[in-house]
Amino acid sequence: MKKTVSKRVFVTLLFIFIFVLSICTAAALLLYFGVVLINDPSKEKYPVRGVDVSAYQGKIDWGVLSGQDIDFAYMKATEGSSFTDECFSQNWQGASDCGLRIGAYHFFSLESPGADQAKHFLDVVKPVENMLPPVVDAEPYGEYTDLSDEAISELAEWLTSVENSCGKKPIIYTTEKWYNSRIKEAFPGYGIWIRSVYSKPKTSGWTFWQYTNRMKLDGYDGEERYIDMNVFCGSAEEFAGI
Repeated sequence: MKKTVSKRVFVTLLFIFIFVLSICTAAALLLYFGVVLINDPSKEKYPVRGVDVSAYQGKIDWGVLSGQDIDFAYMKATEGSSFTDECFSQNWQGASDCGLRIGAYHFFSLESPGADQAKHFLDVVKPVENMLPPVVDAEPYGEYTDLSDEAISELAEWLTSVENSCGKKPIIYTTEKWYNSRIKEAFPGYGIWIRSVYSKPKTSGWTFWQYTNRMKLDGYDGEERYIDMNVFCGSAEEFAGI
């Protein structure tokens, strides 16, 4: 009798374990393939949303992409003091032709002078009417997990040079960790674009929020199957004024 009861308990527990494991696996797959998003900002609260793209999305059909509830597009223009994104020119023209409000971003290298990086960005990005503020992407990569005093100084050079040339104060794209550790104190007057794909930003006063890097949309065929999605903190009228 005892052996029979023990066997039944074991089978029941095994069934429960397999069931729970199946549910967890299914949930993980839905998240991985972008069917379910961890963050899903309210359209009513954040009506203005857009994408940021690079060569990883490959050739983009902006006519298709722009028809999927997109208001703006930021595209990678440059990185460091010499690299230019191979798809920037096509993206810049294509998104503009489809009526999207466009902006360019620069990936900031911690291995070259900020002034040289600014010059490269300004050589590549030619201002257009109603262009969004330029963006500098300052985030950890490789061995660079913290911002040194030297890095802050070089980043200040980039920001000042680009602002003086474009006539618009740039926005800083970064993680909450870097923002709170150095950037908030060093650059209090700049708009912030927070990358937070697992939860809503704890930081207040942000301009843009990249809420997921796993959205799947139609209109591109690059090696990256997903696309980054962002919301603007404000109304359509406020967005028109930045």
